Amino acid sequence: MASLKDIAESCQVSVATVSKALSNQSDIGKATKEKIKKVAEELGYLPNAAARMLKTKRSNNIGVLFIDKMNSGLAHEYFSSVLENLKVESEKRGYDITFISQNIGNQKMSYLEHCRYRNYDGVVIASVDYTDPMVLELVTSELPVVTIDHIFNGKTAILSDNVKAIEDLVNYIYQCGHRKIAFIHGEDTAVTQKRLASFYKTCMQLGINVPEEYVKASYYHDPKSAGRITKQLLDHPDPPTCIMFPDDFSFIGGMNVIEEKGLRIPEDISVTGFDGILISQVLRPKLTTVKQDTEAIGHEAARMLIDWIENPKTNLASQILIPGKILEGQTVKKLDAI
Repeated sequence: MASLKDIAESCQVSVATVSKALSNQSDIGKATKEKIKKVAEELGYLPNAAARMLKTKRSNNIGVLFIDKMNSGLAHEYFSSVLENLKVESEKRGYDITFISQNIGNQKMSYLEHCRYRNYDGVVIASVDYTDPMVLELVTSELPVVTIDHIFNGKTAILSDNVKAIEDLVNYIYQCGHRKIAFIHGEDTAVTQKRLASFYKTCMQLGINVPEEYVKASYYHDPKSAGRITKQLLDHPDPPTCIMFPDDFSFIGGMNVIEEKGLRIPEDISVTGFDGILISQVLRPKLTTVKQDTEAIGHEAARMLIDWIENPKTNLASQILIPGKILEGQTVKKLDAI
């Protein structure tokens, strides 16, 4: 890796001049400054992280707190896509991202202690138990924090528009002629509460009666529990004609149960997913689902956090809604409206 000395020798100037030019100091002429920067780029010069931190008071490191209840980690396609886009946008702005944990070697520490140990400039919280005292300690600390799909007072939140997505999905199912619609939802989170409220409100506006037995709690990203509940719905004396699953991956459990019962999708039972992950579009028949804009979610989380880090005096906490869109597959049968 090139050093300041290498650049100085190539440009035939002093190391001090190179340092000033790369720091954009005003006592270096424009032509000299441009020449030095050009040579630095050609030689692949990167500033020393420790030296940069002394100058800017920033580490250019962002911490990510991501704890998936089903322990699927980065195999969780929705969150892995969000985090990949967060990483891309952060690196474009000159920041690295690493994950926050409670362990450094054999030493236990809180999330906030880990952040201070690593000198993070800010934190993105992607998926956690928001009632965990250590999470609350981190969110209420002095660190800039941006949350994904959860709102804390005084913090910026990047939110997938779950309310509109469920409204659009129910309307689509209704337009296909279905009036007996079941909803398998995930565990009790802010996302679930919004989806449930939107489901009930949209059904009420459309004049759809929703029996209590048609709405069932499951877990996100858990085919096993989704399959068990699918069996309950199909065994109901008056089964639904369409089942909405909490996410595309969970639907696989429901699909297996449907096939075990000798039923066909969508001829005998219609289904929808949520997230729009790759698997939903390679299944046959292709799953009708809601595509969440993981690219926009990840990019906005990085952009908002880095703006806060670099311009703390102008930061205003805000909630940014990212719309999704329906991917019309082949799993919702068109019925004659009842």
